[in-house]
Amino acid sequence: MSDANLELFARCAGGFEPVLADELRTLGMRRVRPLHGGVSFFGSRRDAYTSCLWSRVATRVQLVLARIPAADADELYHNAASFSWEKHVRDGATIAVVAHGTNQNLRNTQFTALKVKDALCDRLRGVRGSRPDVDAKRPGFLVSVAVHEQRATLYLDLSGESLHRRGYRQDGVQTEAPLKETLAAGMLMMAGWPALAAENGVLVDPMCGSGTLAIEGAMMAADIAPGLLRGRWGFEGWVRHDRQLWDGLIVEARRRKEDCFTKARVIAGDLDEGAIAIARANAERAGVSRLVRLHVDDAANLSRHLRGLGDARGLLVANPPYGLRLLSPTELPRARRALASAIGALPSSWSVALITPDPGVDTALGRVPERIVSCFNGSIEAWVRLYGLTGERQHIDVVSLSGRQRRVVVANLESSQFANRLRKVGKERVRWARREGISCFRVYDADLPDYAVSVDLLTGAGVDEGTLHALIEERPRPKRLDALGAGRRFYDALAIVSAVFDVDEDMITAHPWVADSLYERMRTSTGEPREACVAEDGCLFFVDLDGASGKNVPLDLRLVRRMVAARAQGARFANLFASGNASTVCAAASGAKSTVTVDASKERLEWAERALRENGLEGRAHRFARMDVREWLTRETKARHAYDLVLCSPPSRLAAHGARGRAWELEKDLSALLSQIQGILSPSGSVVLVLPAQGPIPTCALAVEDLTERMVPHDFERAQEHARVYLLSRPAGSHQ
Repeated sequence: MSDANLELFARCAGGFEPVLADELRTLGMRRVRPLHGGVSFFGSRRDAYTSCLWSRVATRVQLVLARIPAADADELYHNAASFSWEKHVRDGATIAVVAHGTNQNLRNTQFTALKVKDALCDRLRGVRGSRPDVDAKRPGFLVSVAVHEQRATLYLDLSGESLHRRGYRQDGVQTEAPLKETLAAGMLMMAGWPALAAENGVLVDPMCGSGTLAIEGAMMAADIAPGLLRGRWGFEGWVRHDRQLWDGLIVEARRRKEDCFTKARVIAGDLDEGAIAIARANAERAGVSRLVRLHVDDAANLSRHLRGLGDARGLLVANPPYGLRLLSPTELPRARRALASAIGALPSSWSVALITPDPGVDTALGRVPERIVSCFNGSIEAWVRLYGLTGERQHIDVVSLSGRQRRVVVANLESSQFANRLRKVGKERVRWARREGISCFRVYDADLPDYAVSVDLLTGAGVDEGTLHALIEERPRPKRLDALGAGRRFYDALAIVSAVFDVDEDMITAHPWVADSLYERMRTSTGEPREACVAEDGCLFFVDLDGASGKNVPLDLRLVRRMVAARAQGARFANLFASGNASTVCAAASGAKSTVTVDASKERLEWAERALRENGLEGRAHRFARMDVREWLTRETKARHAYDLVLCSPPSRLAAHGARGRAWELEKDLSALLSQIQGILSPSGSVVLVLPAQGPIPTCALAVEDLTERMVPHDFERAQEHARVYLLSRPAGSHQ
């Protein structure tokens, strides 16, 4: 290994490899090649130090020590022990080994790291007579092992701890979910800030949090090396470390910082006074407080902080909240509106760069990004969105059902087709619902393929009297639509729903396509569910707007509930699988002699019990059994209990519950379940069976009548699939 031709690898956040490659070329590195997760390059020892000290985008700079065969643990150990570690590990330096990557025989990265650590220590003990000490937290010599197929690459991590740790943050005193410094720097480079800073431009972050984007931008403008504040480096335990060379680079970096003169301005603000205090302290430690002007204010008021800038060119950057760690999804509309107001205050010569996984931001801005780069903000997949501001925000004109003229900002002008269709269908559905006395109903059901969403209107009752909620849920996307394009259509649709039905955006619950894991996490990480009190046929229900199973009133089963209510008077009613638990309330309200609701879910049973209580129907006649439905049926059969009306709405699959529970699969278990139900059915009793749209046909000794077509409400007639509904009863002349 020649000190003039070292093979190096700089790691970075996914998506930023081209940016890092350009930066390394600017720093004078040779044979630069972007790869997955980083950039390979060659250079001298000075180049290696320079990349550690000056790279703003790299998270680590690693020196390739060796590539060795590593088909299994023995081969890995043998070849790692054969490597001349004594030529690299300084005597007395502590060590640590980390590993990533696997192959058929090396499947555990901790085991891989242990084998290399043992090989290194055994080698040094054989050469020097003693093993080096291990320090997993602050090693003087950090080895990284990358396993790929039958080989392993051994690296010396020259940077030590991650390069995003610049040294200006105070541990334990930061805002929640700060943007990593290397990610912020990559985003600024991608947006062209270094060139703007050289022209004495303006950088603005109206949602700055602890100030990472603003500080990184100021450090670029002031020519401050990002590694200048760091106290420890991974090459300090390297035999070939040249302290004189390194000290010279530090002196040069300090001189550049002192000699730099810039008129670039950085303006940053946040609603949170505590965040601004942290940002101010960070800017002081970073040495850029003279460049960064901080304020406490809503982003919507940005214009008041831009006065006096003249015709200076500038860049607005932001890492806006997106409902996972800082805001709930229902608070996002306000944040998006504030960001749109901030951007609306900018001259058309400016540009905008946002890092966010939120597709709703394009609709809020009324703009489509000129460039999008996929990346990862920690473990969260996000996009850097780069916008130009020439041209007006896109909008369409919509007339609400009440006759109000509305201007709706959209990302896609083609969304006017959806607006026209929604208004036409919605007008008919609202009239129909008013005529039928229905207050919760569907107004749109994926009529247009490119706008595959459903829209439900829920009129509040009881404590929510006078409120109007809308639920909009995205269906599986057409394959020809990419995720970003479909996301823009979804949020355009949300804005149009608000305008057509005069529903405040804060009263709209959006359920994007559930295949997007981010939004699944959003829906399950926001604490208490949002509720709305609604009425159906005189009964009150508290509906979980976030869509938790069994805590809603499925609108498509409205006629099923009415049939249950009509048959329940004076009957002993059993509700099996509480996903249909609203029917328990309907049966009780219609005068059922008794009800029992059976399900393994405590949450669903509590919802049904609460609904009975809210309607004044609680009492000993109404029981709840938290157990496997099949176990309950066995118990009731042995006790010779009989029921006159049974509602059974089994899921397609159900995991085992408890030590004695058995997994449930509709295809395999339906026939046996129906046989068990027959055992508790009174001589004149009947079963209402509700099955998913796809699945087995019910076969049993009972007479089966298919009621599916009669159970489809008017507002669901255009749906592509419907739940199947059957009425089962004993054949005439049969005996129990």
